[in-house]
Amino acid sequence: MRFSRQDRFFKDRTRVNDHIRVPRVRVIDPDGEQLGILPTAEALQLARERYGLDLVEVSPNATPPVCKILDYGKHKYQEKKKAQEAKKHHMTVQVKEVKFRPKTDVHDFNFKVKHVRRFLQEGNKAKVTIFFRGREMAYTNRGVEVLQKVSSLVEDIGQTEQEPTMEGRFMSMVIAPKSARGQQKHAQDENK
Repeated sequence: MRFSRQDRFFKDRTRVNDHIRVPRVRVIDPDGEQLGILPTAEALQLARERYGLDLVEVSPNATPPVCKILDYGKHKYQEKKKAQEAKKHHMTVQVKEVKFRPKTDVHDFNFKVKHVRRFLQEGNKAKVTIFFRGREMAYTNRGVEVLQKVSSLVEDIGQTEQEPTMEGRFMSMVIAPKSARGQQKHAQDENK
């Protein structure tokens, strides 16, 4: 299904040139100087003839609406670039899970702690879960000890965000990275 230019205008919700339907608008020229309140037709003619640019409604809720004379294509391009730049600096945090057992062997325990450390260094949160089977439910204090040991081994790069909680046969806690700057510094120190 193809959209016409007019359909795209409605998705954008920015009124440009002939789509501005109010009788009078406050006009701002390309240099930021206010030209005053003018009839819409006169403002549109001024934008096209004197500047060769578009009349764009920048503040539709004002009384009267504020319109600026500018190159609409260039304006849209700059807005898109700003949005991309903001998105580039935005980091999504994921919660990665590592599962233990109350009787996890030393080698397996250390191997899984390395995973937790890696997740924290990447800027993600780590959910540490202990699964109890059968009679192990009577020894939930052993699970708390395992979680505290994991927390103490990663306390240089992470902090406990959620204390150990029991949900059915699972006991879990969440460890979050301390700070992005601290992680970068720690990673640089390891590379040296």
